[in-house]
Amino acid sequence: MSTTAVQPHGVHERIVKLLASPPAEPDASAGYLDLLGPGGEPAPTPAQRVMQSTFLPQIYERLWRPIGFNLAKGWPAGPDTAEENALARSWLALGRPADPRKPDMTVLDVACGPGNVTRALAEGVGPGGLVVGLDASATMLARAVAEPVPGTVGYVRGNAGDLPFRDGVFDAVCCFGGLYLFKDPWAALDGMTRVLRPGGRLAILTSRRPAAPLVGRGSELAGRITGVAMFGDKEIVRALEERGYRQIRHRRLPLMQFAGGRLG
Repeated sequence: MSTTAVQPHGVHERIVKLLASPPAEPDASAGYLDLLGPGGEPAPTPAQRVMQSTFLPQIYERLWRPIGFNLAKGWPAGPDTAEENALARSWLALGRPADPRKPDMTVLDVACGPGNVTRALAEGVGPGGLVVGLDASATMLARAVAEPVPGTVGYVRGNAGDLPFRDGVFDAVCCFGGLYLFKDPWAALDGMTRVLRPGGRLAILTSRRPAAPLVGRGSELAGRITGVAMFGDKEIVRALEERGYRQIRHRRLPLMQFAGGRLG
């Protein structure tokens, strides 16, 4: 399958059909479908302000994410980036990169940043599938569209806390490294559930508040200062159960946790 650093026009057309309120004149001049316009990012928390900077996208994939995430996941005992990507594809019922035939699924990557997880998800989708990466940061998306992508990948600049898509249009939704940055994570989780079809799958990688009292209180205080939410061991699982997810999976790591399930 050929790749290109500029998203094919046909991908944007497919994404527009998924929108709840399609724009009369879609703007894809930057290589992604822009639904926010100039200065359209929601008011950022301190942590979100860093994510929207011009510097972080340049080092995110090579330094920031592998070092910060791997330490939070318990490096060297915890899963590395490759294992994390494989877990996402497995929990979302996607194919493996080496599979000769892969499902033609429609997948959403919420808070996709520079597209590292989006591209990993695309490795598990067949040629008739579609993987949509959504983020509010123009600087992150500029980095995402600069990378070669298969024709099944498209990016949207939109509000992850108020997803712009119609109900039930995605077979799978992924949010790796984003839920703890949202001002209202539970409303964001409601949105992910709304756009997921019955029987669709959700996979989340988010923060974990340690059970040790002193460490837990310290991480919670740091979270309030930085705008990074810290979730307890059962908090995410309970939230999934309350929203109708079944076959729930949960994996705890020192400062992070994976959670996922099947809707309905």
